[in-house]
Amino acid sequence: MQGSANLNVMIKTARKAGRALLKDFGEVEALQVSANGPRDFTNKAVAKSEDILRADLENARPNYGFQALSGSVEGTDPTRRWIITPLDGSMNYLHGIPHWAVSIALEHKGEVVSAVTYDPLRDELFWAEKGTGAWLDGRTRLRVSGRIALVECIFATGLPAAAEKYLPAAIKDLVQLLPVCAGVRQSGVPSLDLAHVAAGRFDGFWQRGMKPWEFATGILILREAGGFAEPIRDTQTMLQDGHVIGGSSAIFEKFSKIIRSTD
Repeated sequence: MQGSANLNVMIKTARKAGRALLKDFGEVEALQVSANGPRDFTNKAVAKSEDILRADLENARPNYGFQALSGSVEGTDPTRRWIITPLDGSMNYLHGIPHWAVSIALEHKGEVVSAVTYDPLRDELFWAEKGTGAWLDGRTRLRVSGRIALVECIFATGLPAAAEKYLPAAIKDLVQLLPVCAGVRQSGVPSLDLAHVAAGRFDGFWQRGMKPWEFATGILILREAGGFAEPIRDTQTMLQDGHVIGGSSAIFEKFSKIIRSTD
């Protein structure tokens, strides 16, 4: 499956940034005995990855804006902007845990229309464009799982650390969900969690308080794979509020009812 010119730029750029991160990852693993070494090295790796993303995307589309952890830049075309994540799963990277990704979303008039999430460690590239489906490496069409019984389903989430704002809500969620499902996983990489729901590996995902660059690619990839992605509350907007629930069409109603009952 071939994508648009914009998508081809996104794929090439994500792979380039991913290769740079992968090259440095072996070094950060060796620094774990040091107190500050891994953090300093990870920060430099993130900065290098963002430099690659911004330079290549700006060169290809100089009129588009940007949104990232480092800040936002308004483009001369106010209707389009890149939402980029140079390293989704930076805490995993810092600790030498081999699970992280690079993601690039293209937003047009407030809606994500193209998305790329690249997992360099597995060399898996998930992508989607609005109306053309979701794909793994351009060869495998992604489809959400068909499991219909919650007791057979595995869900993914991100659990808040220490005394973060949404920790009480997350604990309530787990109390309600764990007794009726096959398990809940926390990977620390929302963009990959949503891509894995799209691929049928997980059955659903939810998390509160995220930033747009952590999940923007995932909502489009999941929807184009036949799933649902919505704000947890009807009054919310995902890209603004950062509260997301997604899942396969077969179990979304039952799953979302549980999470929304605790919110």
